Amino acid sequence: MARPTETDSPFHVARRDFLGGVGAGTILGLIGAEPALAAGTGAAPGGTPDPAVYPPMRSGLRGQYPGSFEVAHDVRDGQFSGQVSAVDTGEHYDLVVVGGGISGLSAAHFWRRALGDRQRVLVLDNHDDFGGHAKRNEFHVEGKTIVSYGGTMSIETPFPYSYIAKGLLAELGIDPTTQARYDRSATVFAGMGAGVFFDNAHFGADKLVPGFRQRPWPAFFADAPLSPTARADLVRLYTENREWLPGLTPQARAQALKRISYQDFLTKHVGLGEEALRFFAGQGYRNNMRVDTCPAWSAMRYRAPGFAGMDIAETIEAESANFHFPDGNASIARLLVNRLVPDALPGAHDMDSVVAARADYARLDLPANSTRIRLSSIVVRVEHLTDAAHGTVPTSVEKAVRVVYARPDGSRASVTAAGVVLACFNNIIPFIAPELPEPQRQALRYASKVPMQYTSVLLRNARAMQRAGVRQIEAPFGYHSYAFLDPAITIGDYAGPTGVDDPVVLKMIRNPNAPGLPRRDQHRAGRADMLATPWEASERAVRDQLQAMLGPYGFDHHRDILAITVNRWPHGYAYTYDTLGDPDLPERDRPHVIGRQPWGRITIANADSAAQAYTNAAIDMAHRAVGELLVARGLT
Repeated sequence: MARPTETDSPFHVARRDFLGGVGAGTILGLIGAEPALAAGTGAAPGGTPDPAVYPPMRSGLRGQYPGSFEVAHDVRDGQFSGQVSAVDTGEHYDLVVVGGGISGLSAAHFWRRALGDRQRVLVLDNHDDFGGHAKRNEFHVEGKTIVSYGGTMSIETPFPYSYIAKGLLAELGIDPTTQARYDRSATVFAGMGAGVFFDNAHFGADKLVPGFRQRPWPAFFADAPLSPTARADLVRLYTENREWLPGLTPQARAQALKRISYQDFLTKHVGLGEEALRFFAGQGYRNNMRVDTCPAWSAMRYRAPGFAGMDIAETIEAESANFHFPDGNASIARLLVNRLVPDALPGAHDMDSVVAARADYARLDLPANSTRIRLSSIVVRVEHLTDAAHGTVPTSVEKAVRVVYARPDGSRASVTAAGVVLACFNNIIPFIAPELPEPQRQALRYASKVPMQYTSVLLRNARAMQRAGVRQIEAPFGYHSYAFLDPAITIGDYAGPTGVDDPVVLKMIRNPNAPGLPRRDQHRAGRADMLATPWEASERAVRDQLQAMLGPYGFDHHRDILAITVNRWPHGYAYTYDTLGDPDLPERDRPHVIGRQPWGRITIANADSAAQAYTNAAIDMAHRAVGELLVARGLT
């Protein structure tokens, strides 16, 4: 069919036209009057919630959306230096947690577990929803609730969970070894595999080639719009088991791979030409290391091609269990909120019931709550009220720390606390806590968080992808590098899709960067690009790319896209070290270790303080920070 390219059409999905994340016209056309929502359909009781009071239903630009970060930039730029005035609320807490992501919520939970549920705890977050990167996207269409994730995707790491993190999951009623019990993807998406989309601008034709990693490599690359030389290069890379670094011991070979990029390995040792190298342009290895910034050693560990015939000294690998909730790790955040503020998620919930449960955001910050979660409140100053000489405060001092936060209307308020856990980004801490020692502040500024964009596209059905034979697509040079259907998970009263005729969420991943620059500079460039991109440009890119990839299989973006939620995270995943861009230092001298040292009654959690972009790291760092604060208060 002809490829529509005009997005400024009557079908254009503007933010003002969104009703619960789905175009208002679509809602009216599909369901008419709101029907009763029955249990077992994936729908939560109570009808379609109002996005004005229920953040998961909000669409357009989400993640770090306009209005959630600008004050933080003002803090960074020195507009809150010196004394910061604020209206004193008169509120005093045993603990204030800055940051309502999984690390912050875990810190509040660990504190209450140590000292009791009657402890007064306040969690502050700059977003209109809790969970940090673990955000929930929710759509209502055809009488069903369809959920997806706006950030943190799964319970998984390349190493086992700690005793602390495993214990918290068990306490929340989560067994991450049970994925097969709930995942219906193999049946629902039967016959649909992986494909690669080659675009006209870089490969001379727009063509989706199915069977990636499934068909024999010569057959797969024979269908790709590549020259015979590039095809031969790639077939050789994927099929020949050769020793590309001869004359070295396995240990020396491992060290050599740590000192070169995967790009240099492919071009200088395997002998790939420039055209063949383009095939790897969009591939983001763990934590968005690209082909030019990913050490060859790391690419080998991520199972990239080219290493099958090489004798390399490897470390023993042991991965964690992998579990995916329909809303990603937002379910972990919601289970923590269920324990912290029971009235906000009423009932005794576990992994089976939490996905279909509806949170009552009006109950998060009630004065009667022993733990309060205050959203849309961005912290601009954390300071001791007494001199924290050499980083200590007498244990007898109760009102030890003043916390100032800005409200959406621009006003500022302050509370006091016996102690504070900073579970926000490391990069902002030197600016909101200027009394920290300068070496610590410098260490906190070292990392550059990874920009990530998870776009949730609600499709009317998955028929075009079925006709194409794919459920996931890689797109070298694409605006979005990856696109894939959410797993078909049915859990508790939440029902995922039962076939390709059902509405389904397609996830599109974008990691803007600047090839050729050092990795941290690429992150900064990608962050600037993301912040400068308006909603309209993101929507147009989604529509144009999906039409180019799936148009030949009957896809029409006007008809088949029901909703788009762009979850942009300019400050995304925690920075992890690599052997190309970071100095090889003892653990105690690493910036993240120096940066997380306690100072008086202020301690630091978050995944940044572990230099690991995983949920278990966020949990472990929360446990450490709470333990340090208990010591500072003389409570252990």
